[in-house]
Amino acid sequence: MFEAPKINRNVVQVLKSYLRVLKLSKKPSREEFHMISKVAGAGILVIGFVGFIIYILLTELPKWV
Repeated sequence: MFEAPKINRNVVQVLKSYLRVLKLSKKPSREEFHMISKVAGAGILVIGFVGFIIYILLTELPKWV
């Protein structure tokens, strides 16, 4: 009897788990989408600001010392 290679069985298991997650998911409401967008945007801004501060410190601080 032919047995499928182990790698193919692993791929099938992973795809089945992905399909299960997709079946459980739902489309977010407009309010949920706006809240997620605001939080993600705030996170991007905070990380950018921290990076900018680090850049300023590393470029300007050596000039003062």
